[in-house]
Amino acid sequence: MDSKKIILKSLEEIKLMYESAQLVSKTLGLLAKEIKPGITTLYLDKIAEEFIRDNDAEPGFLGMYDFPNTLCVSPNFEVVHGIPNDKPISNGDILSIDCGVLKNGFYGDHAYTFKVGEVNPDIENLLKVALESLYLGIQEFKVGKRVGDISNAIQIHNESHGYGVVRELVGHGIGKDLHESPEIPNFGKKGNGKKFENGMVIAIEPMINMGTEKVNFLNDGWTVQTSDKMPSVHFEHDVALINGKTVLLSTFDFIYDSLGIKSNEENEFKWDESAY
Repeated sequence: MDSKKIILKSLEEIKLMYESAQLVSKTLGLLAKEIKPGITTLYLDKIAEEFIRDNDAEPGFLGMYDFPNTLCVSPNFEVVHGIPNDKPISNGDILSIDCGVLKNGFYGDHAYTFKVGEVNPDIENLLKVALESLYLGIQEFKVGKRVGDISNAIQIHNESHGYGVVRELVGHGIGKDLHESPEIPNFGKKGNGKKFENGMVIAIEPMINMGTEKVNFLNDGWTVQTSDKMPSVHFEHDVALINGKTVLLSTFDFIYDSLGIKSNEENEFKWDESAY
C-alpha cells in the first residue's frame, strides 16, 4: 500500500523541475543521433554522462542504490534497468533508454524505446500501442481524478491489443527525490487510489510486453527481462498539474527532431512559458 504523503510543488519548484526534465529530453535527443548498428550501450552511457555534467547537472541514476551507470539501457526482451555494456547492438534491435538527472535540487526522469535500423512490423505495432497508452494515461491526470484512472486507461489499451502489462514495476511521484508518492501502476480500476490535485508531479511510464506480463529479475540485482523472452518497450514522461492544467515537463521533441519524425502528440499538454 502506497501510504507516503504526497509532496505538492509550488510553481517555482515546478519551473525548476521543467529544467531538469528538459535536460533529460535533450540528452535522449542527443542519443537518438548516435543509435545505429555496431555501437555499444556503454558508448551511449559515456555521451549521456558528459552531456549532463556539461549542463551543470548530475546523472540521476549513477550511484543511486549503487547503480553503476548514467543510463538504464534495456535491449529487446529486457524490460528496464539494463546495465550498459560493450556488446554492439544490431539492426532490428530495440533499446529502451531510461535517463535521470539531478539539477537545481530536483530530478527529471523519462524514457523512450528506440529502433535500431529497421524493426519488424510486430515490434512497430507494440511501440505504437504502448506510446498511445502513455498519452491516454496522461489524459487521465486531472484534478479530482485518481491514480486508478491512469492505470486503467493504460491497461485497457494495451491488453485490448493482446500485450502484457508489467505488474511489478510502476510509475511514481517525482521531485527532490527520484521516487515519491504516489505510485502509478499501469494496471488497475477506475476511481481507485489517491486523488490528484494541483502541484502534483508524477512520472507515468508504461512498461509493455509483446507476450506475457510476467518478468524475471536477474542476478545482477538490476536487469528485468520478460519471462518468455519476447520484446518489451518502455515510455515515460514527467507531468505536472498547474492551475487545473495537465502540463508535460519532459518532451520527445528533441528525439523526433533528431530522427526527422513529425508529431503533434504532445500539443495538448505543452509547457507554455508565457502562461507561468
